[in-house]
Amino acid sequence: MDTSALAISVARTWDTSIVPQLVEYIRIPAKSPHFDPRWEANGHIERAIRLAETWVLQQPVRGLALEIVRLPGRTPVLYFDVPGTGQHTVLLYGHLDKQPEMTGWREGLGPWQPALEDCKLYGRGGADDGYAVFASLAAIGALQAQGTAHARCVGLIETCEESGSYDLPAYLDLLAPRMGAVDFVVGLDSGCGDYERLWATTSLRGLAGGTLSVDVLTEGVHSGDASGIVPSSFRIARAILDRLEDSATGRVLPAAFHAPIPEERVRQAKAAAAIMGESTVRKYPFADRTAPMIADHAEALLNRTWRPALSVTGADGFPAIADAGNVLRPRSLLKLSLRLPPPVDGGDAMRALRSLLESDPPHGATVRFEGDEGATGWNAPPTAPWLEQVLEDASRAFYGKPAAAMGEGGTIPFMAMLGKHFPQAQFLITGVLGPKSNAHGPNEFLHIPYATKLTACVAAVLAAHAARTG
Repeated sequence: MDTSALAISVARTWDTSIVPQLVEYIRIPAKSPHFDPRWEANGHIERAIRLAETWVLQQPVRGLALEIVRLPGRTPVLYFDVPGTGQHTVLLYGHLDKQPEMTGWREGLGPWQPALEDCKLYGRGGADDGYAVFASLAAIGALQAQGTAHARCVGLIETCEESGSYDLPAYLDLLAPRMGAVDFVVGLDSGCGDYERLWATTSLRGLAGGTLSVDVLTEGVHSGDASGIVPSSFRIARAILDRLEDSATGRVLPAAFHAPIPEERVRQAKAAAAIMGESTVRKYPFADRTAPMIADHAEALLNRTWRPALSVTGADGFPAIADAGNVLRPRSLLKLSLRLPPPVDGGDAMRALRSLLESDPPHGATVRFEGDEGATGWNAPPTAPWLEQVLEDASRAFYGKPAAAMGEGGTIPFMAMLGKHFPQAQFLITGVLGPKSNAHGPNEFLHIPYATKLTACVAAVLAAHAARTG
């Protein structure tokens, strides 16, 4: 394989074809069904998947078969199949659904307003991870253009990932027989510690999420009349959360939500922290003098990849401050997101969380926890020597620096599902979500030079896989 020619070919495809498509993709408010219950009627997911379909069909990839697969009542998936040499199969994964808008975009930027600035493409979904289907086909096309062999490649691009991939098991059951014996998985929905090398993701956290509601009245009443007699729904919610989290330190308390950290992951965290340095904790947009919860860089990485953590991501039952009179509110609702260590079963965690929050409510208040997001994390199998070597070689060839590995704090339910379907497969889980890329938040961006080189790395890995197995 001519790595120089490959790099030039991939860069040309990105500049002339992929970036213009991603600009149009960002304009589509294709919010995941959890955030757009009327997704089918609104048609935005349909527009996104049709845009990708049109582009894929235009690619000069020999033998390409493509279809949009649909099951009644479920979000669609884009499935492609490219024949290759040998008897082995690679599965390439990505998604096209998006997180909601979020507030705080700086002037000139917006979630559905693509903007190119300093080699970064701003807008919702480009980096997380609308680029994946385009990069996957570009990598295969670049190999074919120079006559380099690859194994059979199948692609599964879903539209429900940001909702926990609850539609995906049905599609896996449907498509797994067509995929056959997948022995290598490439997932392009993860992160990177910097933009200077190839990063492999070694683990992903799970998730238990839902809405905690506390009701104390059937309607609001004058706070001067009722306070001191009627308990505050917010105080009760706060007391209930104290069962789950130490509010002074942020430590999640119940043992059910913890798991031992393997020594290999500890070593990887120390190595990644040495590379990332201060950016391990300083990549976040802290306000004023806000300090990180922990100063040790390796421990900080383990905190966000192997330890549970609670976030309150939304609230209801609260009027806007401008509209807040002296009323004791009848109810408080809090959206909870509890990240879980990779081995903790998401279903077990949801049941434990509900029991913890609902039992013995203070003052006999009506307390409910309605779970809506439960997913088990993923811990990568031991990396085969051939894969470890090609990751190192590809990183040096296209980035000029050695490869690195670390866990990620996010959740990709697809990985745990695949681990069950294809227990003998090797995995390359990687992505472009590096420092300040801010997926799910305001000012999300795709670092185009990094994504371009990552595409070339994927091509090199596919070539090495074929050379080994063909």
